[in-house]
Amino acid sequence: MDDQMREQLQELLDYRFQNPAILDEALTHSSLADSRLLSNERLEFLGDSILALVICKTLFTRFPEYLEGDLTKIKSMLVSRKTCAWLAAQMGLQNFAHVGKGMEKTRAMSGSIAAGILEAVIAAICLDGGFEHAERFILRIYGPLIDQADAQQHQENFKSLLQQHAQQTQNQTPLYEVLDEKGPDHNKCFEVCVVIARQRYPSAWGVTKKDAEQKAAKNALTRLGLLEAEDRTATR
Repeated sequence: MDDQMREQLQELLDYRFQNPAILDEALTHSSLADSRLLSNERLEFLGDSILALVICKTLFTRFPEYLEGDLTKIKSMLVSRKTCAWLAAQMGLQNFAHVGKGMEKTRAMSGSIAAGILEAVIAAICLDGGFEHAERFILRIYGPLIDQADAQQHQENFKSLLQQHAQQTQNQTPLYEVLDEKGPDHNKCFEVCVVIARQRYPSAWGVTKKDAEQKAAKNALTRLGLLEAEDRTATR
């Protein structure tokens, strides 16, 4: 990589490398390297773990009301290869990649190669400047996606919405009661209702208790006027 391109990339990353050689390594795909040990695969491995740690730490701190399952769902979406590839493509990182002849026009350039470069760059920043710089870079490019994922999770997590409303308006925590269950042990379904301050809301059936609880919470939110009732005639 010539000095001009390196300067452009460092401006894009908002980070200046003390050791430019590690940046070159992060950009070198195995299709061009003389040995896989000289490619970006080891940095990609490290970067994947650094990314996961930063995202997990951020979600844990930012969303204290989310359970482990909710956090896992958001985290899995954010650190997926698809998301990494999309972010890398948005930044144009693939334009700086060192790849073998004929690789430039393959779909992998905007997919797995782009995702790998982003992870390798994260590791390179960490090794060159420390974890804090890598964390700052990750949060800068992932910030909007974290906000978007949170909005989507809130919209789908009716239990979380109902709990927030009940605590804010009545200083109460919703209780979920299993009213009935049907089917054999390996294929049960459950009927659950929500009780808030001795007020019982319409029950719902689900293939798991968690599913039934979400549906029951949705019924309660609808009864409380916080969600619009579904127009069942529209699909007839």
